[in-house]
Amino acid sequence: MSIIAARTRALALSFMISLSLTACFDGDNKHAGAPPVVAAPAEPTTPPTTPPTTPPTSAPNQAPQISGTPLTSAKTNQSYAFQPTAIDPDGDKVTFSISNKPAWASFDTQTGKLAGTPSSSSTGKFSGITIVASDGKNNSQLGPFDITVASTAAAGSATLSWQPPTENADGSPLTNLAGYVIRYGTKSDALAQEVRIGNPGITTSMIEGLTPATWYFTVSAYTSTGVESAPSAVGSKTVT
Repeated sequence: MSIIAARTRALALSFMISLSLTACFDGDNKHAGAPPVVAAPAEPTTPPTTPPTTPPTSAPNQAPQISGTPLTSAKTNQSYAFQPTAIDPDGDKVTFSISNKPAWASFDTQTGKLAGTPSSSSTGKFSGITIVASDGKNNSQLGPFDITVASTAAAGSATLSWQPPTENADGSPLTNLAGYVIRYGTKSDALAQEVRIGNPGITTSMIEGLTPATWYFTVSAYTSTGVESAPSAVGSKTVT
């Protein structure tokens, strides 16, 4: 009985061990046979939104820059010229215009040059001259400025001298000499200007303020009663 019992315990133990092993084995199989874990598909990502492209804006047009210092004086019979400088920041072509242009001058609309030669009749002040530079869109101006034209005539002079008369036209002695009359002009037959000298002892005189030209002169004497002699021979002097 002891042997059988012993065997029976052994079998049971073996069986139990077998069951235990089998249970462990089955557990491993279950673990091994489990379906693999599959990662969830990544959610589709939304591509970044590209901000709308803003068309480039052009810079505003800039007006040309005009500069220069015009001469404000001129002389008759001498050339006058002034040309401003103009630069356009945008590189545009610049043209020019002028207001209150002197009649004796010309103006170049491509260069802005003001030039001319005032004549002897163009003396005076020419006011409010303005030069405008334009690129076709915007303008800028130089001025207004004035040009004063003066005469270039140099003040010449002529010195006259004469011998006082001692007798009348009839040959009688001259006793009431009172003075002299000097007449002069730029035409020998039209001596429109005169100087009276009320002292018979003066026999020389300087005539001043003569412009460039040939001037003609005569001298005549007059008495205290107002009787005037015939003029002397015509003398002349050229003032340059």
